[in-house]
Amino acid sequence: MDFKDQIKQLGERVTKLKDQIQTEEATKNAFIMPFIQALGYDVFNPIEVVPEFISDIGLKKGEKIDYAIFKDGSPTILIECKHWAQNLNIHDGQLLRYFHVSKAKFGLLTNGIVYRFYSDLVAANKMDEKPFLEFNINEIKDNQVEELKKFHKTVFDAESITNTASELKFMNELKQLIQQELINPTPDFVKHFARQVYPSVVTAKVLEQFTNLTKKSIQQHISDLITERLKTALTKEDEETKKQEAVQALEQAKLDDVKVVTTEEELEGFMIVKTILRQKISATRITHRDAQSYFAILLDDNNRKTICRLYLNGSKKFLATLDDQKKEVKNEINSLDDIFKHSETLLKIVDNYDKSKDPTQPNDKNTFA
Repeated sequence: MDFKDQIKQLGERVTKLKDQIQTEEATKNAFIMPFIQALGYDVFNPIEVVPEFISDIGLKKGEKIDYAIFKDGSPTILIECKHWAQNLNIHDGQLLRYFHVSKAKFGLLTNGIVYRFYSDLVAANKMDEKPFLEFNINEIKDNQVEELKKFHKTVFDAESITNTASELKFMNELKQLIQQELINPTPDFVKHFARQVYPSVVTAKVLEQFTNLTKKSIQQHISDLITERLKTALTKEDEETKKQEAVQALEQAKLDDVKVVTTEEELEGFMIVKTILRQKISATRITHRDAQSYFAILLDDNNRKTICRLYLNGSKKFLATLDDQKKEVKNEINSLDDIFKHSETLLKIVDNYDKSKDPTQPNDKNTFA
């Protein structure tokens, strides 16, 4: 099972069990320890994962943090845990104090559902007020999984994570600001656009008008984007379906070619039909195509100009023609000689095809091979 599947599975576990978890300790055992294990660390190895890690804070001695992940003998990630139902906003100060006196480069505050990763991107050795990575494990996105994967024991590189964490932190904050503006645009946001389209001074009344217009424009634009994405997705899906159908048809054709065997009897029947039709058309216009269930005789090698079909491989033999609605009409024959009994029908079929063809095409009537 790859890392992404492990995290998704843990999210499903949390959803299923959370209502039965009554204490913070149970939250650690059921949710957070499996999470640490998913990152590749052995929670039962006290050299690698230290529970109740002691961190002296000023005059306070023996202060403990829930877990510390060690690398090369030093703590590198401090983990502060809370009960799954607790709001993390009221607990980040506690992690900040531990982080300040530790050599750890990263801090993690979690209730087993929401995970917040912190570092010291703004000021050295001082934990940032805002996390650079935050996600809900029940709703984790693929891009967040990729960021989380950088903390896996097999690829963990503190310097590399720090180099990208700053960009990630600011991007997250920008995304939140953009989201807020899209839902409730601020006056400055509205003015930015209003001044570019409104020909006069943007008064309070105009600002109010453009606030509503901006909201509607944003909603319509998002709707248009979603519609366009859906159209693109459906088009790609349709193209993919056509490709698959084409491949399947080609494979089936190859399979049919292997299974189809043209018999001497079918070829003899073809020669009889050709003999009948040479009274009116050139023999070169009469062709055949063999299929698994029948032997087709065509005019001008065109599937839409079926003269007749011969069913000769079963216990009973048939000569079949197509009526005006292209429905097959089967006529039983006792031997190939019985094909001559249907001469008039076959000649009429060919005559009808020639009457309906493009008048610019040459008329082969009375042309003999």
